[in-house]
Amino acid sequence: MTASTTAPTTPTTPATPTAAATFASAFAPATEAQWRALVDKALKGADFDRKLVARTADGIAVKPLYTRSDAPTDAPPAPGLAPYTRGRHGAVPGLGWDITSVIDSGDAASANRALLADLEGGANAILVTIAAPVQSGVRVDTVGDWSTLMTGVYLDLATIELDGGLAALEASQSLLAALPALAGTARTRRFQLNLDPIGTFARHGTVGQPVPAAIDASVALAKTFRAAEPLSRTMLASGLPYHEAGASEAQELAGMAAALIAYLRAFETAGVGPAEAVLHIAVHLATDADIFLTAAKIRAARTIIARIADACGAADAPTSMRLTAVSSRRMMARRDPWTNMLRTTVATAAASFGGADAIVTRPFTDALGEADAFARRIARNTQIVAQEESGLGRVIDPVGGSWYVEKLTADLANEAWNLLQEIEADGGIVAALRSGLIQGRIAAVAAERAKGIATGRIELTGVSAFPKLGDDGVTVAPRAPAAPLATPPEIEPLTPIRLAATFEALRDVADASRAAGTTMDVLLVTLGPQAQFTARATWVTNLLASGGIGVVAGDQIDSEDMAVTAFAKSGACVAVIASSDAEYVKLAEPVARALKTAGATHIALAGRPGDAEASYREAGIDRFIFAGQDAVASLTELQAAMG
Repeated sequence: MTASTTAPTTPTTPATPTAAATFASAFAPATEAQWRALVDKALKGADFDRKLVARTADGIAVKPLYTRSDAPTDAPPAPGLAPYTRGRHGAVPGLGWDITSVIDSGDAASANRALLADLEGGANAILVTIAAPVQSGVRVDTVGDWSTLMTGVYLDLATIELDGGLAALEASQSLLAALPALAGTARTRRFQLNLDPIGTFARHGTVGQPVPAAIDASVALAKTFRAAEPLSRTMLASGLPYHEAGASEAQELAGMAAALIAYLRAFETAGVGPAEAVLHIAVHLATDADIFLTAAKIRAARTIIARIADACGAADAPTSMRLTAVSSRRMMARRDPWTNMLRTTVATAAASFGGADAIVTRPFTDALGEADAFARRIARNTQIVAQEESGLGRVIDPVGGSWYVEKLTADLANEAWNLLQEIEADGGIVAALRSGLIQGRIAAVAAERAKGIATGRIELTGVSAFPKLGDDGVTVAPRAPAAPLATPPEIEPLTPIRLAATFEALRDVADASRAAGTTMDVLLVTLGPQAQFTARATWVTNLLASGGIGVVAGDQIDSEDMAVTAFAKSGACVAVIASSDAEYVKLAEPVARALKTAGATHIALAGRPGDAEASYREAGIDRFIFAGQDAVASLTELQAAMG
C-alpha cells in the first residue's frame, strides 16, 4: 500500500454566513401591503380605521402598526443635543431622577417628622403643600415655623419645593425672612419656590390682586431670593392646572409653554435676560397611567422649551431647566384605592421613560384625605424599586428610536405648538384665560372623555371595571378644612376633576340608601344552561357593582315557577334577566310576566332588544342594559327605580 501524496487538510474557522446564507434570507421580505391584506381579510369588511386606529384626546391617530416610514423625517439627535427631545444629558445623571415626596398636612412639627422620615427612607426632594385659601396643607407662618419644619434637613443636599397656591407669595416671603435661621451653608441650599401666579389664576380664577401686579411681585421676589440662594429656582411654568381640569396632552403642553413665555417676558422687563431667567424657572407636568402618551408628552415638552429658548436667543438654556413629573390627581380613585398603586406605578415608569428630572408619586390614598406613614412609604418605595431594582434610570431615553413613540412625540409637539400660537394670537395666556378660549377647549375635551368613561369606551379599573363592593379596608383622616376664597373669581376657574367621580357619586348614593334601610340588591335571573348565561351575567354583575348595586344570584332558571321562587327568596324588588339571545327567545317574556305578577317593581334585561323590544316591554321588561350605552345614566335611573 503506497502512501498518499495528498497534503493533510488544515482545520479552518468556518466563514461568517453572508446575508444570503441566513435563515431569514430564505423568505421574501414582508411588506406593509401584505400585512394590510391579511388584516382586511380578518376584519371581513369592517372599517380598518374604526376598528384598529385609536385617537388621543387631541385627535392624534394611534395606529396598530408602525414602520420606518412613520418615523419623523427630522429624527431627534442623540441625548444631550438640541432640541433635547431625547434628554438634557448625554450620560445618566446619578440614578436617573430625584425622588420627591409630598408633605401636605399638619403643623410644622408633625410635618417635620414626616419630612425626615421620607428623606431617611430614600427621598431626596420634598414638595411641601402650604395651607392657603381653598387649599389644605402645612401651617407655616413664621420664622420659627420654618425653623421647626427644616430641623434636621441637609438643605444643600435635599431640594425643598413649595406648593403655596394662593399663599405662594406670602409663603416665599416668609421663607426668605427665615433663611438666616435655617441650617446649612448659605448660597448652597436648594429651594424651589414654584411661584406661579398664572397657574394660580387659571386654577382659582383670581390671585387676590391684578394678575400683572402678581407676576411683577413674583419676579421681584424671585430676583431677591435667587441672589441669596443662587442654586434655588423660584418660578414655575406648570401644566397641572390644565391637566387636572381635564385638558388633553397638547393643551397641557400649550398652557405650560404659554406661561413660560409670559414669565420670560416678565423677567426681561425686570432686566433679567432669557438665559438667566431660565435658571429661575422650573416646569411641572402631569404623569398618568397612559405610559407611552406620558413619555411622549415629556419628550415633546423639551422640544417646545428648546424652540422657545432658541427664539429668545438662549438656545443652550434648556440644559439647565428642571422638569418634574407629578402623578395625576385626576386619575386617582376613592373607591378601592389599592388600585391607585397600579396607576401611580405606571405613572412613575412613564415619567422615567420620558426622562423627567424629578418625579412626584402621590400616595395611593390621596383622593381620600391625609396620607399616613404607610401610604407615603409605598409612594416613595415605588420610585426606589423603579430606580434600584428595575433600573429604569440607567438607560437614557429608553423609548427613543421607537417609530411609534417618535411619531407620537413629534405629533404632540406640533399640536401643542399650534395651540400655543392660538393662545399668543389671543394676547397671551392671561388674555386667553380671560376670553375663555382655554376653558372652552378643555371643557370640550373633558366632556368627550367623560362620555367615553360613561359608555365603557374608557375603562377605569376598580371603578367601572372590576369594581369591589363593600369595605375596601382603607381608613384615612380627612384633610383639615381650608380657608374660603377671599376674593371672587374674575374668570371661570379650571376646577379639578377626577375621572372616577361620576361612578363614585353613584356608589355614595347606594351606600346612603343602604344605611337608610333600602335594599340595594337585585335578583339576577340567569336563564338556561350556565354556558348560555355566564358571559352576560358576569358583565352585568360588574356593571351593577360600579353603581353600588349588588346581586342575589338565582342560579340556573329554566321556568317561570323557578324565577318566582327565586324572587320570593331574594327579598329584592328589582330583577335583572341575563342570558343569551337564544334563551331570551324561549324564556324572557314568560319569566318577565311571572316576575311582574309576583311583585317585581322593575325588570331589566341584559342585552340589546333589537326587533323584539316592543314585545319585551309588553311582557313587563322596563329597561335594557347593554355595552355602549351611558352606564351612569342607566344606573342612576335603576337606582331611582329601587327607591
